[in-house]
Amino acid sequence: MKDDAPLSTGPAFRPARRDDVPAIIRLLADDPLGVRREEATDPLPDFYWRAFEAVDRDPNNHLIVADLAGRIVGCLQLTIIPGLSRKGLTRGQIESVRVAGEMRGRKIGEALIAHAEAEARRLGAGALQLTTDKSRADAHRFYERLGFTATHIGMKRELG
Repeated sequence: MKDDAPLSTGPAFRPARRDDVPAIIRLLADDPLGVRREEATDPLPDFYWRAFEAVDRDPNNHLIVADLAGRIVGCLQLTIIPGLSRKGLTRGQIESVRVAGEMRGRKIGEALIAHAEAEARRLGAGALQLTTDKSRADAHRFYERLGFTATHIGMKRELG
């Protein structure tokens, strides 16, 4: 049962470790879109471990988890993207934001985004951007409430 009461003590935000990967994949798979995209099996397929290693060794990628008393209750990936446009503006790109279903409504997502924003600023970003699936109306309202605006149309082309 979902409890919308704010937490008296919030989660700690920290870089993901290898042993967090199964919990992160469970979070990514625990929604109507993710259940079709992910393979939250035990053991996890090797491609998740290779992907984690690639993200972990890239200094511009930051896989961040929300750790509540040793339990991973949220995650996101922050990528720092240097660029030439907009006078050399560096951007922070947020991807794969998830909060455990039973923990939603407790401000964990808001705190996770605030943490990512602080990290992006610390790493020199002058803008923070994200994409969200067109079908995620609740997510759109959430991001708009946090000050994000839908200024662009995102497009994607699968290569695999």
